[in-house]
Amino acid sequence: MSILVQVYEDNPAFREALTFLIQYTDGFEVAGAFGHCLDAEKQVAQLQPDVILMDIDLPEIDGIRALVNIRQRFPHIDVLMLTVFDDDDRVFESIRAGATGYLLKKTSPARIMEAIREVYEGGAPMSPSIARRVMQSMHRRPGTGDLAQLTERETEILSLLSRGKSYKMVASETGISIETVRTHIKRIYEKLHVHSVTEAISKYLTR
Repeated sequence: MSILVQVYEDNPAFREALTFLIQYTDGFEVAGAFGHCLDAEKQVAQLQPDVILMDIDLPEIDGIRALVNIRQRFPHIDVLMLTVFDDDDRVFESIRAGATGYLLKKTSPARIMEAIREVYEGGAPMSPSIARRVMQSMHRRPGTGDLAQLTERETEILSLLSRGKSYKMVASETGISIETVRTHIKRIYEKLHVHSVTEAISKYLTR
């Protein structure tokens, strides 16, 4: 079964390149590719993609605002930001708005496709420089409240997920099974009162 991907990118050449890359990579299919988000909610409802690739600097409605609207109506659909912006404001605003991952456009085609699959499998991929920024922000803010309830293992797992690791990669690095990872993540959700990896990371960033 192919992973259905929807693209929002206003640069025609880059949008065409992404469409070609997705369509001709085994295991992936393009649901649709659009230059703006004015009709995004209608398009998502009609096409039901598994993953959305979202630019930020879009005409009329920017990608972050569109992200908020999509996540409100379709919380089960993952949105992966793909943009040139690497400033703190846009990075953290995107994460707080519900982005599942954040990649820079200079990311290699192979890594973009790998990241789409990671998102589909439960990961939260980020470009290395973005992941470092997120981690630095987490280190600057000591845990309080609900965050203090996390065990050392749960904190380790959340840290790995925040660096873009998929469940499978987390299991490999920690030496536990994927099912055990899922059990830990369920407990993290309960303790932090969240429902997704992105929300858990956001709780770290906004505490």
